[in-house]
Amino acid sequence: MKNQMTHLNRLLARFPLGRVVATPGALKALEEANQTPFEFVEKHQTGNWGELCEEDKDENEFSVRNGFRILSAYRTRLDEKIWIITEADRSVTTLLRPEEY
Repeated sequence: MKNQMTHLNRLLARFPLGRVVATPGALKALEEANQTPFEFVEKHQTGNWGELCEEDKDENEFSVRNGFRILSAYRTRLDEKIWIITEADRSVTTLLRPEEY
C-alpha cells in the first residue's frame, strides 16, 4: 500500500521543482536524522506545506496557481527545522535550515 501511495503522490505533483539543491546545514541535519531529502521534497511538491500557519498555506496555494515562490517548513525526526523553497520561475528548489536563509 505504501508503494502505491508513493506512486500516487508522484502523479499528483503540483508544480515543477527545477534543479533540487541543498545547503550543507540541511544535508547535515538530514544525515543526523537518518532521513533523505526526497521524503520532504515529495511532500512539498504535492502540497503538504508542513508546519506553516493557515495564512502561509493559503499564500502557497496562490503561489502555485500564479507562479510565485513556494515555501514549506518541516522538522526532522530530531526536531531540526528544514525549509524548502521553490523559486518563482521553478528553476530551482532549495532545502535549507532557516538560519541559512
